[in-house]
Parts: sequence; structure tokens; C-alpha cells
Amino acid sequence: MHIAIAGNIGSGKTTLTKMLAEHYGWTPKYESVDYNPYLADFYEDMERWSFNLQVYFLNKRFKDIVDISKLDEVIIQDRTIYEDAKIFAPNLHGMGLMSTRDFENYSHLFELMMSLVKAPDLLIYLRSSIPNLVAQIQKRGREYEQGMSIEYLTGLNKRYEEFISEYKGKLLVIDADNIKFGNRPEDFVKVTDMIDGQLFGLFPDID
Repeated sequence: MHIAIAGNIGSGKTTLTKMLAEHYGWTPKYESVDYNPYLADFYEDMERWSFNLQVYFLNKRFKDIVDISKLDEVIIQDRTIYEDAKIFAPNLHGMGLMSTRDFENYSHLFELMMSLVKAPDLLIYLRSSIPNLVAQIQKRGREYEQGMSIEYLTGLNKRYEEFISEYKGKLLVIDADNIKFGNRPEDFVKVTDMIDGQLFGLFPDID
């Protein structure tokens, strides 16, 4: 089984991935950030490095999905391949930070990849407001993220909402502004109850 967590930068994906892996005994698949050869350069010059960064992420994410499909266990994944192609790349293109030529090339590559893999069994979306995202980004203190603009985050949030509104697979939306699963044990119980409802048909009316 493949369960994936989607959400904007700073929404709590990695924290929730770790907590769910420990709670259920699932195998976590984390997003590679610390060892990304393009990320720091991208935040210094987004227009120059946007295509390189997005192709790097797309390649890593596609490999992850192929690897997951070969495993006979439950995998919980930190970020999805959809977010690269449906949110981050279109946002960069819309802001004029990725050329139309590069964006079209990237999009064709994504469509080819998606013809070869299937959607996750459950997508968990962490919905978060811009103030909450900014607070979390500042709290974790990654140097290369500190210069990120509000415009950039806002554009991403808008595209996340558009993507989620059109998503056709099994979906669970969590209000990350009010459900503080990382700090309040009772809120984490709410999350696991909702997941149990989606996967096993338990507690279907919890919100």
C-alpha cells in the first residue's frame, strides 16, 4: 500500500510522515532535501535553476514510485510526484521563473512518467495558511528558505487548492492550522482516527 502526504513548504509533511511511520509501523520514504545539489542555488537564483531543480525532483520522485511499486509493505511518502508537476513547476512558469520551452518539455516528461505508474492508495493533504507556513519555516531555520517570498508561497498555496479540488483519488484533507498533530497528542489521535476511517472504514464521521 502506498500512502502519500502532500502540502506546501512548512506544512508539516516530514513530521507527520515520521509520526505515522512510528504509529502504524509503516516504512517512511522521505523527501531528499539536505542532499539536493540544486536547492541552495535555486533559492539564490530561481530563474537560472528552476528547470534543473524540477527535473531533479521529478527524477527522484519517479524512482521512488517505481521502487514503492515493487515493495510488499505499506509505504508512507513525504511529498508526491504530482506536487512537482501540478504545483511547483506551473507556479515557477506563471511567475516567469521557468521558460515556456522548459515548462512544456518538463510537462511532457511528467505525462510520460505518469502513464507508467499508479496513484497512491491514499493522499493526505495538509492544508495550511500562509502565516502558519511562514511561522514553521522560520522555526525550522533552514538558511536557504529564509529569503523565500510571500508571493512565492501564496502562489503555491493557490495551486495546491486547485490541484486538491480536482484530485480524483482517495483523499484526506487535514487542517494543519488547527490540528497541531506535532505538538498535541490528542490532535494526532484525530489524524489517526481519520486515516483509520479512510483505510479501514472506522470512524467515518470524524472531521
